[in-house]
Amino acid sequence: MRTALTIAGSDSGGGAGIEADLKTFASFGVHGLVAVTAVTAQNTLEVRAIHGVPPEVVAGQIEAVVEDIGVDAAKTGMLGNGAIVRTVAEAVEKYSFPLVVDPVMVATSGRALLEEDAVEVLKNRLIPLASVVTPNVPEAERLTGIEIKGLEDARRAARFIVEELGAGAAVVKGGHLRLNEAVDVLYHNGRYREYRGPLLRGCTHGTGCSFSAAITANLALGRPLEKSVREAKRFVTMGIRYGIPLGHGPCPVNQNAWRDVPALRWRIYEELSLVMEKVGDNAILACSPPMPYGADRENVAVLRNGRITFGAPEDIFDLLLREAKKKPGTRCLLLLEGKPIFGTSAREVLERAGLESRR
Repeated sequence: MRTALTIAGSDSGGGAGIEADLKTFASFGVHGLVAVTAVTAQNTLEVRAIHGVPPEVVAGQIEAVVEDIGVDAAKTGMLGNGAIVRTVAEAVEKYSFPLVVDPVMVATSGRALLEEDAVEVLKNRLIPLASVVTPNVPEAERLTGIEIKGLEDARRAARFIVEELGAGAAVVKGGHLRLNEAVDVLYHNGRYREYRGPLLRGCTHGTGCSFSAAITANLALGRPLEKSVREAKRFVTMGIRYGIPLGHGPCPVNQNAWRDVPALRWRIYEELSLVMEKVGDNAILACSPPMPYGADRENVAVLRNGRITFGAPEDIFDLLLREAKKKPGTRCLLLLEGKPIFGTSAREVLERAGLESRR
């Protein structure tokens, strides 16, 4: 099994940091390893306290997992101070694993997570060792001194990080840009690539950690960098779309969506396949996955005239969604000669309609 190491801080709210990284690694089928740099007391609203781990303990964690288990790729997140940055750089030089540097400087809530004097150490010691660096716009501005207002500025910053700071590649994430879509700019091997996705404003806590962790997991699996970035973009977009509201601040991205959605769609397909012969030409049966996935029309399957298709018609989807909001647990709708019958499963609605005994 492939392994990926996260060298970062712990988020007691479970939305970012090593908690987000480990969930991301697991979503790609990669075994996660950990070197904790700091313990934080935080939630979706604020970072209340930070306790840094001594550099020698950080080094010991890295050494322990490398020497026994092995590391196929690693990433950094919150490093906290210059001493830890130097320690990590020394470990990368010693063990030579592919490294993704997520230059975490400020928490979503606004709390500083990297001491000011550590930024120069990051630029001079760690970034030159990175396979790829993944700053957001404010981080890229701090690293390069370039004011980023649009895509051309993002391209200049990505190129600067590679050609002036010495990274192997750089992805400037575009979530902070005032565009109609989220555009991430990669500079690698002397050329640019843009990764575009919808600009989603839902649950975004932990998106940066999850993005860099997804790249790391894909690199650990042996995939090329450009494909790894593409998969990471898809992963984070899906995680935001299916974010689960938790807390009273920015809610966390849903890393589980990457595996949940295809698995749940397959289960629904099987569920409808088992009752196909009992649904006549005068009936339509639709089933959805549980929330939050059931709120997406593309995840709702419809059995009609012996065929199963995903992407329910809007009228059927609206009927099912309204009932699910009124009665949580409702997943299926049978339209029998125009009359709606709701239930928690395909078999239940067929029983209510008197069709379960049909052969």
